[in-house]
Amino acid sequence: MQASFEAIEELEPGDKWAALFARHWPRYESWFLQEGEAARTSYAESLRALREHMPELVPTYQRLCQLADAGDLEARFLAMWAPPSYLSGCSQGVLRAGGPVLARNYDYTPERLEGAILHTSWTRSVIGASDCAWGLLDGISDAGLAVSLAFGGRKVVGSGFGVPLVVRYLLETCETTEQARATLRRLPHHLAHTLTVADATGDVCTAFLAPDRDVIVSDAIVATNHQGDVEWQEHAVATRTVEREECLVRLLERSTTTPEQFVSAFLRPPLYQHGYGRGMGTLYTAAYYLDERRVEYLWPGLTWPQSFAAFDEGTRTVTLADASAA
Repeated sequence: MQASFEAIEELEPGDKWAALFARHWPRYESWFLQEGEAARTSYAESLRALREHMPELVPTYQRLCQLADAGDLEARFLAMWAPPSYLSGCSQGVLRAGGPVLARNYDYTPERLEGAILHTSWTRSVIGASDCAWGLLDGISDAGLAVSLAFGGRKVVGSGFGVPLVVRYLLETCETTEQARATLRRLPHHLAHTLTVADATGDVCTAFLAPDRDVIVSDAIVATNHQGDVEWQEHAVATRTVEREECLVRLLERSTTTPEQFVSAFLRPPLYQHGYGRGMGTLYTAAYYLDERRVEYLWPGLTWPQSFAAFDEGTRTVTLADASAA
């Protein structure tokens, strides 16, 4: 099984973004309508939510709608207000010594991978792994702030923003982890997700997001796919969330762990997962070096470095081993 990744540098929204959207819209349209169009909120409600909670992004949103030649449906999708639910895996943690370094694995189904790495400068310069055309799965800003998401392991669904747009919003509008804490507490969240946030000073937080309770923010430096106690046992077993968390905790408790050792652990089980048929295989590893404002995207045997100073546009195709290789 193969997966393709493309690095795109376009500081202001333009033709490259329009081509990216056109390429992925058929798949996103199918996903967006999987519960029927009536299940999705109206354009008016979606725009109202953006204006109320993320006003800084509204000019970019309007420009993207223009580039996409968006009708009602495309505009509702791009607002990312109360989208369909979705599940993923993911492991993430922060090593302070020799860093700070935020590393993560993104575990999901290959068929739904967007595979775009974007370098943009909309409200500020940001590099990250794109999802839903302008949201981010993880990323870093030129302020040295990095954010990564993981599914929270709870079935609850409510009104709020899709978490990739939350990641984008934090990176566009916050410079420090402290600012991100305050922002996360005021935003409405659509699903249970966990965000790990770190800045170049080594200030780290982990936030448990959910639509049915207040955001819980802690100083934890690791996160997998449960928020405290395991609530969804079947998902926890399938994704080995407890085992992965314990692996990260052991790794970061050792004072001798180097950044190289920390990042390389994400390329091996139990952090690296091969459950692609179940939608829970590792699609990429990202390592964000905050004080250097750079990131490495990694796969076994391949590293693709990116930075604000030297962004490498192009493509990479990687082979994903099936479960028999685990």
